[in-house]
Amino acid sequence: MEIRVGDLVGRKSYGYDIIFKVQNIYVQNDGSRMVYLAGLNYRLSADAPEQDLVKMPPAKIQDENKEFQHKVDRLTAQRNRHPSMRTGASKMLFFARDQYATFKRPGKVLHLDGDNDYLQMCLKQYKELGIQAVGKLVAEDQQPKLVKLLLEEHKPDIVVLTGHDSMAKEGNKPADARNTNALGRYKNSKFYIEAVKEARRYQPALDELVVVAGACQSFYEGILAAGANFASSPGRIMIHALDPVMVCKQIAFTPIDRIAPLEAVLRNTITGINGIGGVQTRGRYRDGMPDSPYIV
Repeated sequence: MEIRVGDLVGRKSYGYDIIFKVQNIYVQNDGSRMVYLAGLNYRLSADAPEQDLVKMPPAKIQDENKEFQHKVDRLTAQRNRHPSMRTGASKMLFFARDQYATFKRPGKVLHLDGDNDYLQMCLKQYKELGIQAVGKLVAEDQQPKLVKLLLEEHKPDIVVLTGHDSMAKEGNKPADARNTNALGRYKNSKFYIEAVKEARRYQPALDELVVVAGACQSFYEGILAAGANFASSPGRIMIHALDPVMVCKQIAFTPIDRIAPLEAVLRNTITGINGIGGVQTRGRYRDGMPDSPYIV
């Protein structure tokens, strides 16, 4: 059956391990068709010959989405037990402390994403968590050019730079593909690195602007060295589309006078400590006093 743009497919050669969405199809000189893919729930880009692809049955797609949502719900429930949140809240929480009324302000997020499906998924999750977030659809190769301008416009506490990425197999081009530290081995890591550098030109201090960057199999060490607080992927594994959100929620709800527990931040992502790593980072959550009777 012919593969079309928008189809959800799996790769026979990989045992149908990941469900992909078909992004583009190119006809090669010999008449064969090469298909460009993006992970349905993982931030992985790939290409494959059409004959290696099989359309996934609805039941398998439903099973993967259910498993994915179960992991998200579990992590979200942990966040909703945080004393600064109430379940289902999407606005600031107010309550009385002694005779004064105080309010809560989680950190604000600016999220640049190279994939609109992932971006909308993340924005929905930010809203459910009660985090103020601005989302921008920006292709990976455009993020270094636009991030500083967007930071100046929105002045967030946390910026996310993500989309798709992948790492060439050993023996593939370039010649140094066996070296995991060779930047040329990665599809989009060079853009994340340059975007992080631009963000640090805007704000050098790691605790004044928290930077979360990378996607599936990204050049973790290079992105951290560029100035990111958190980056993927230490184990060169696939990360879930919502992993950057899970990092953001830990930082956004950790008080400004505390260092977010690093192990807790990393382990409370969907793919865990092999998917995302980072450095000690101060929280971006603030109490305020008094609240205003005019705020709805």
